[in-house]
Order: sequence, then C-alpha cells, then structure tokens
Amino acid sequence: MIGKKALLMYRYPINTLASIVTIYVFFLLTLFGGRAIGGGAFDDSLASIVVGFFLVTASISAYNSLANAFAAEASWGTLEQLYMCRSGFGLVAVFTAVAEVLVAVLTAFSLLVAMLLTTDIQLQFNLLSILMTLVLSVSSVIGVGFAFGGAAVVYKRIGNVFNIIQFGFVGLIAAPVEAYPALKLLPLTQGSYLLRRIMTEDAHLWTFAGSEVAILAATGIGYAVLGYVVMLRFVQTARGRGVMGHY
Repeated sequence: MIGKKALLMYRYPINTLASIVTIYVFFLLTLFGGRAIGGGAFDDSLASIVVGFFLVTASISAYNSLANAFAAEASWGTLEQLYMCRSGFGLVAVFTAVAEVLVAVLTAFSLLVAMLLTTDIQLQFNLLSILMTLVLSVSSVIGVGFAFGGAAVVYKRIGNVFNIIQFGFVGLIAAPVEAYPALKLLPLTQGSYLLRRIMTEDAHLWTFAGSEVAILAATGIGYAVLGYVVMLRFVQTARGRGVMGHY
C-alpha cells in the first residue's frame, strides 16, 4: 500500500504539490494578515499557530486521502477485488490507513520546515514525543476518514461533505480544552493541546500526567477502531445492495 501510494504521488506530482502549497499559502495569508491587524500581539502566539498548521496539515492529508481512497477504488472498479482478496478487506483497509498516516506525517514535517524558515521562530524538537503525539492525534482523524470513506462507497459522491469535515478539524485543533476539559474527548483536541506544549514548552510526552496521555491514547485508538467498524458496516451494506462497483 505504501508503494502504491508513493506511485500515485509520483504519477500526479502537480496534485501532490498543490495539496501542500494550498496549506502553505493559507498559512502565509494568516501570517501576513495577522501581523497587519494584530502586530506584536499576533507574534506572541505565532509558535502555537505554526504548531496548529503542522497538525492541520497532517490531519487533512490523512483524512482526505483515506476518505477518497475507497471512493476511488469503487470508481476504478477494483473495490470488489479488494473485498475478495485473500488477506481480507479489513487488513487492506488497515494497511491503507498506515500508508496514509506515514505520508501525512512526512507531508506535515515538510510544511513545518517551510513555516519555520518563513517565520524564523524556534520550536522544541523532542522528536519521539512529537511523533507519538502526532500519530495518535492523526489516528483519531483516520477513524473519521474510515467512516466517511465507507459512506462514500454507499452514497457515492459526497465530496462536499468531505470538505465541510475538513473545516471542522481547524475548530477542533483550536478548541479551548483548558477551559472546557470535556472537549479533550473529541478527535484531535487532546493531541493539539499536548503537541503545542511539547513544541513550545520543551515538554516530553512522558512528563505529562498519566490521565492526559491516557486520554490521548484512548481517543486516538478509540476513534480509529470505531471508524473502522463503521466503514465495514457501510461496505457490507454496499455489497448487500450490489452497488460496490457502481459509480
């Protein structure tokens, strides 16, 4: 699956670059617009904004690719073949998700380098803590991608819904979890909170309270498993209706 993903990115380089450039341009608009309006006050929160864009990039890349992957397989007429393959459709879906997370992490780090060069700010790079937090955060988004990817197999063209969900990720990443702790149970929120602290306060994942790490792990794994189950139900529904190959 990783090789297939790399091949698709190589075959369609403009599409690959456009996804990264679009987020970078949006970051530039935020940066220059924020400085023009907020001045020095905006720069005080610039590090948190860069971390937020870092997580947004990884989340949108993973979610969008995974949600569209199943719709693409259906439109190509290969979804039924994947369903009937020897290793089982569930395992194929899991490997697809792993490939999407890997690509999403690499994409996010490439954009992070561009943002740091642009802003000339310095963040803390506790790499192991960043990677563990990022992967668990993106895992919760993978669950959402599973669910909507499965929905696309049944209901076909729901691309506009995909776009609406992406805007929701921005709100989740900026959610005020310190003021409203219950928000930590939503996808991305706890990961965004801990990632900001790791990259701006030189903290490590293992220095946080056990309950904070437990919430991160539970939401990351929990949403991924829930989305996976929902996706399988949608695929079974599509197979029962005989519409897996219809597009």
